[in-house]
Amino acid sequence: MFEDDRGLLQGTLPMLILRALSGGARHGYGVARWIEAATDDALRVEEGSLYPALHRIAAKGWIESEWGLSENNRRAKFYSLTKKGRKELARQRASWARLVDIVDQALDAGEVA
Repeated sequence: MFEDDRGLLQGTLPMLILRALSGGARHGYGVARWIEAATDDALRVEEGSLYPALHRIAAKGWIESEWGLSENNRRAKFYSLTKKGRKELARQRASWARLVDIVDQALDAGEVA
């Protein structure tokens, strides 16, 4: 876990949620577990961050939800990506890649006059 990853996670959480849902519908707990597994537990998503983010993303039309049964037969809300959400994920991934390149460039730069 990063020493102070709250800002990093907050800024990337919508993209990570969209990516988690790109393989199919998941309930909230499943989204959080996917993020943890995909990052080898480097990023942990708490309920207090996850569910407000899911609601914000749904309000933008990037995901939709429906009630269903979880693996252990409990009622759960399952989230899935919309067409608009797939486009947004592609846009965010491209922006993220560009940001990483820019930061790497700055970190690798020599002395600037």
